[in-house]
Amino acid sequence: MRAAVLHQPAPIAARPLVLEEVPDPVAVSAEVLIRVRACGVCRSNLHMVQGEWMPASPALLPIIPGHEVVGEVVELGAGVSNLQVGDRVGVQPLWSTCGSCEHCLTGVEQRCRHRQITGETRDGGFAELMVADARFAFPIPDSLSDTEAAPLLCPGVTALGAVRKAAVSPGQRVGVIGIGGVGHVVIQLAALAGAEVTAITATPAHRALAEEVGARRVVAPSGQGPALPDGVLDSTIVFAPSAAAVAEAVRVTKPGGRIVLGVPAPLGPLDVGDEKLVLTTVLGSRWDVVQVLDLAARAMIRIVHTDHALDEVNEVLARLDTGQVEARAVLVP
Repeated sequence: MRAAVLHQPAPIAARPLVLEEVPDPVAVSAEVLIRVRACGVCRSNLHMVQGEWMPASPALLPIIPGHEVVGEVVELGAGVSNLQVGDRVGVQPLWSTCGSCEHCLTGVEQRCRHRQITGETRDGGFAELMVADARFAFPIPDSLSDTEAAPLLCPGVTALGAVRKAAVSPGQRVGVIGIGGVGHVVIQLAALAGAEVTAITATPAHRALAEEVGARRVVAPSGQGPALPDGVLDSTIVFAPSAAAVAEAVRVTKPGGRIVLGVPAPLGPLDVGDEKLVLTTVLGSRWDVVQVLDLAARAMIRIVHTDHALDEVNEVLARLDTGQVEARAVLVP
């Protein structure tokens, strides 16, 4: 098969992903082989490819990145009974978990310390074929196209977790910083929960995107244009990886409010007298995936995306690096 392979992390300008022929993967017990139809491109892919991601990621080299995958089941491993050849399925970043730890047993399996991550510890979807754990492969609703569904498996699920942790309820004022692949879904889900959503961005393209998906208003960060007063939001959700974004969230969130961080960024000084609650969020469980796919199938949320050939993978990541991807890019092998 053809695949985009990372042999060694390097700056994206060096085109570190190599399009090459590699042996077809083989599904063993409890696994399925999928012919990839679409795979979303995530900023975490960019960080991993450039060697900027979390310690021990990628876990092995060479590796095929890509963790927002939709494809067709073409082969079943021994013992697989929940899927059939020909099924159209999706695979999220959570490739598998141990299934028996405290986190798995209490519905937060994304925290499992033995989790396998698609495209980081196991080969992912920047390829024509990939193997998935059958327990973590999800039927895709017929009403969603391949390229509509693929990004739901990361931005959609991650956004759902962020909005839940923000404890959004009707009538609240919620801010979103970082109006990209995840942020534009956060806006939709927070509005769906009944909040008045304010997008905070200085980028014209992201301003237009925020307005398109339902932000009540769009303002600039402090110092870059007309900004929010201090302490006016019930919660602020951050998907912009910078200390400045976190500082802005702390500034605009009211005392007793919530700040949810979906990206790694330094947390500066906090006034303990304000009793602001700071939470982090990552990925989501299998049940979260089911819920997000259902919301999209009922046209309650959607992913804004552009489609590209697999051969363009380095170019797409370079555009993502320079802020030229409006919301989500999707690779189609």
